[in-house]
Amino acid sequence: MKPVTIPFFISHHGCPHRCVFCDQRAISGSSGALPTAEQIYGKIDLWRSTAGDRPLEIAFFGGTFTALPEEIQAGLLAPLQPFLDERTLDSVRISTRPDCIDAERVAWLSERGVRTIELGVQSMDDTVLAASGRGHSAVDSLAAIRCIKEYGLMVGAQLMPGLPGDTPISSLASLEQVISVGADFIRIYPTVVLQGTELAWRYEAGEFIPLSLERGVALCKILLQRSMRAGTPVIRIGLQADHGLNAESVLAGCWHPALGQLVRSQLYADLISHVVPPGRLVTVYCHPARLSDVVGINRTNLQSQLERGVQMLIVPDATLQKEELKVHTEESSITCSIIKDINYSIHEV
Repeated sequence: MKPVTIPFFISHHGCPHRCVFCDQRAISGSSGALPTAEQIYGKIDLWRSTAGDRPLEIAFFGGTFTALPEEIQAGLLAPLQPFLDERTLDSVRISTRPDCIDAERVAWLSERGVRTIELGVQSMDDTVLAASGRGHSAVDSLAAIRCIKEYGLMVGAQLMPGLPGDTPISSLASLEQVISVGADFIRIYPTVVLQGTELAWRYEAGEFIPLSLERGVALCKILLQRSMRAGTPVIRIGLQADHGLNAESVLAGCWHPALGQLVRSQLYADLISHVVPPGRLVTVYCHPARLSDVVGINRTNLQSQLERGVQMLIVPDATLQKEELKVHTEESSITCSIIKDINYSIHEV
């Protein structure tokens, strides 16, 4: 059963660098003040009252958890220990930088209930990392993933396509490298230009051209499909929209409040266009959880198929896998998959 994640945002705390793209307070909508023990207790009590039978997980997002002084890390984790002992909490998740991970840190965290560590990898291209002010290398990311895996913890890799100097080819290479070294899951955050960042200054000076929404979706659908083929879950695409991240704080870049759905919808649209000739009347069956993706935001997939002369009836079918469609016409019925039956070229982005 998927746990309910109780988030605490510690924006910028512990960060040894200010990356050119970063404004954690805008991204999280939080001032980033470290929570007190009383605030931690209160939030756990509130969330467990509505979680039902689902397990609970505490997550410290933003900032660089393992770069905080050890006494501060201990102060954040200590209030959780009674809840972990009594099984009210199932686990703890933290976010950090690849160059702030080593065997001693991972062992210490594991002893205190941390079961998942997310790494801000961003890119596996050292030129891109340097241009973005990251202050670490791709080798650091590989070493950190291996170290976390050796201690039996889950490790996630956050990637940012579209950073300065990045290309679709290097974005795909970054994805493939973190998968090959053992990342358990991936977040894909296409680069956006936020007010008040160095990247905003570069953008306004004409020194940086961000990914458009259209190109970002075209790239992300390939990254998502490659991850699915490898069996590595992509747990999020795009920054979460809230009161801190909106049309006013985002100057440019690949941002949409439902970017993940846009990307998944495009995969299904491409699959339907691939298997259904123009001018047909078809019934398309899909897993119930993917019904809105197949229809498309504001019914865009239905409309785009109408422009090809294709009329579609979309029917939920729980016997199908989430990545599958069954397409029925008067002449035939076929089952196809967004993983197996579309072949993209990264050079097309």
